[in-house]
Amino acid sequence: MSGFQAQLILLFLVSYVIGSIPFGLLLTALAGGGDIRKIGSGNIGATNVLRTGRRGLAAATLLLDALKGAAAVLIARFFFPGASEMTMAVATVAVVIGHCFPVWLGFRGGKGVATGLGTIWALSWPVGLACCVVWLLVARLSRISSAGALAAFLLAPMLMVLLSGRALHSPIPVATLLISLLIWARHWSNIARLLTGQEPRVNVDQAPRS
Repeated sequence: MSGFQAQLILLFLVSYVIGSIPFGLLLTALAGGGDIRKIGSGNIGATNVLRTGRRGLAAATLLLDALKGAAAVLIARFFFPGASEMTMAVATVAVVIGHCFPVWLGFRGGKGVATGLGTIWALSWPVGLACCVVWLLVARLSRISSAGALAAFLLAPMLMVLLSGRALHSPIPVATLLISLLIWARHWSNIARLLTGQEPRVNVDQAPRS
């Protein structure tokens, strides 16, 4: 095993641990709201925290989940020797996996939207901005939070190529595609309800499913 390969493995583990921090669960418990996994959908993300009626907690969860995604990418960029697109790509995938499948919670985590958006902002802020605009527009038009999130990550890989100037086969667009596929897979129940017209409509001022 080369030194660079060892660095990638270490980076993957560090990013996974960062992603696995369950801010929604921790903030709700510290605020006296109990176990968020026993409320609403049981998800640890911002949308389910919002179901507790505490907008401040939901906003904090959304922000912290996004920041941990950005943090993993920035650590790869600035603190790992030989930082490259490959190191940032590994961090991107690992931190979203950590959020979706945290070992501390029996691998039952969130759906990855906020953390995924955080990584995209850190990789390319124009792409991050474009994804947020897509989410807001679709969510406002449909009044369905999950539809906005799914639309944003459907377009994210293409936007990463078009707006960042990277080749389709380079590590960062590939990583963006991988996290987009994971986020879509985590929304399989939402997709089923969308197809049958049973996905609940929400206040568009609510946070996206994270």
